[in-house]
Amino acid sequence: MNPTTLPARRHAARNATLATALGWVVAFAVLAGLPLLLTADSHKFYIELLSKVMIMAIFALSLQLLIGYTGLVSLGHAAYFAMAAYATAMLAPQSGPGNGWVLLAGALAASAALALVVGALVLRTRGVYFIMVTLAFAQMVYFVFHDTKVAGGSDGTYIYFRPEFPVPGEHLLTVNDPMHFYWLVWLGLVATVAVLMLVLRSRFGHALVGIRHNEQRMRAAGYATYRYQLGAFVAGGLLAGLAGFLYAIQFGFVNPEIASWHQSGNAMLMVILGGVGSLAGAVLGAFSFVLLAEWFSTLTKHWQLLMGGFIIVAVALLPRGLVSLPSVLRHGRRRRRNGDAGSGTDEAAAEPRSHTEAA
Repeated sequence: MNPTTLPARRHAARNATLATALGWVVAFAVLAGLPLLLTADSHKFYIELLSKVMIMAIFALSLQLLIGYTGLVSLGHAAYFAMAAYATAMLAPQSGPGNGWVLLAGALAASAALALVVGALVLRTRGVYFIMVTLAFAQMVYFVFHDTKVAGGSDGTYIYFRPEFPVPGEHLLTVNDPMHFYWLVWLGLVATVAVLMLVLRSRFGHALVGIRHNEQRMRAAGYATYRYQLGAFVAGGLLAGLAGFLYAIQFGFVNPEIASWHQSGNAMLMVILGGVGSLAGAVLGAFSFVLLAEWFSTLTKHWQLLMGGFIIVAVALLPRGLVSLPSVLRHGRRRRRNGDAGSGTDEAAAEPRSHTEAA
C-alpha cells in the first residue's frame, strides 16, 4: 500500500463519520421540531402516529444489530418485544400510576433474561436451523401468553394508569399528554442510536462485523465468537424490550399477537426495506413501513396487497434498501455525464474519418 494513501483514507473516513453524525443530528432535530408544528388537538393523531413510528424504529434497530452487523437472522425477535410489554403490564399497579423507571428496569431485565436463555441455546445452531429455532422459541412465548390466565390469555391485559417518571428537582414526568410521551420516545430513539453507534465503533462491534464476514477465521484468531454473538443477541433483546416497554405504555394494552411471527416478520421487513447493515436504514425502513401501512389501510381493506407490491418493487429496484437511494441517484447522474462526454468524444473522433472517406 502506498504510504501516502493512508492519511487520505483516514481523512475520508473521518469526513464520512462527521457527515453521518451531522445527518443524525439534522434528522433528530427535525423529529424534535415536528411536535411544535402539531400542537392543535386535531393533530393529536399524528403525534401518536409518530410516536408509534419511533417505537418501531427502535424495534428495527434492535434486529438490525443481529442481522446487519452480526449475521444472525432471527425470526423470533418479537418474543423480547412482547416479554417487555407483558412485564410492564404485569408490574404496573392497578391502584395508581407506577414508577416508570422501576417498570422500565423490570421490562428490560425480563427481555434480556429471555434473550440470554434463548440465545445460549439457539447460537449452537447455524443457518436455516438457527432461523427455525428462533421462530420456534417465539411461538412458545406466544402460546405461553395466549394460554396463561395470569397474563390475560387470548384477551390480553391492560395498563390502567400510565407510569410517572421522577426526574431531578422533585418533579414528575407524566406521559398522559401525547406530547410528553412523544418526547420520551424521542429520547429513547436518540439513546438507542447513540449506544449502537458507540458499540459498533468499539472493539466489540468490530469483532461482530468480523464474525459476520468469517466466523471461522475470527475463531482461529483467538476470538470467543460464541460469547460475542451471545452478547449481541442479549443486546438486541434488550433494545427490543425498550421498544416493547414504550409500546405497552402508549397503547395501555398488550395481547399475544405482539409475540406472533407476524410481528417478527414486520421487523425483518423494516430492516430489509430500509437497508441491511445500516442504522439509518433500519430507521428509514420503520418510518416507511409504518407510515405506508397507515396510508394504504385508508385506501382499501386489502391494503396488504399494496404494501406487498411496494416492498417487492422497492427491493427489486434498490437491493441495498431505501438508504441507498441517494447513492444510486448520484451514480446514475455520473453515468449520464460520462455517457454524454463519451458520445461527444466519439463524434469528434469520427469527424476526421468521415472527411478522409469523402476525400
